[in-house]
Order: sequence, then C-alpha cells, then structure tokens
Amino acid sequence: MIEFQVEGMSCQHCASAVTKAIQAHDATARVQVDLERGRVVIESGQAASVLQAAIDDAGYTVKGTIGGGNA
Repeated sequence: MIEFQVEGMSCQHCASAVTKAIQAHDATARVQVDLERGRVVIESGQAASVLQAAIDDAGYTVKGTIGGGNA
C-alpha cells in the first residue's frame, strides 16, 4: 500500500478521475481518495513511480509520498 499527498482534488469528479487513471495501469488496484486531506491511498502491484505518473497524467500534482511501497 502507498499513500500520496495530492494537490488539486476538490470534488467527486476529481476522485473518479484519479481512480480511473490508476486503474488504467492496474485494473485490480484498490484506490481510496480523501478529498478533505488531499490524500490517495492505493493497494496495487504497480511501482510507486507508475502510480504517481498516472496521477500526474490525470492533471493532479503529487506533492509527496506519505508511506508504503508496493502492495
């Protein structure tokens, strides 16, 4: 499991966009988005760099990694 601090998410559409971007790289990934805290928790077999790139590509800014590695 890995947790990212993400800027730019403000609504359910943002949460959906981030979830879809991650699941495009890993269809079985479990994604939890906390809009209030600006955090995305992911359980995935993909490397953190791949997941971060997916979030970036969706138009959001990853400000840091809070914890974890691969699931």
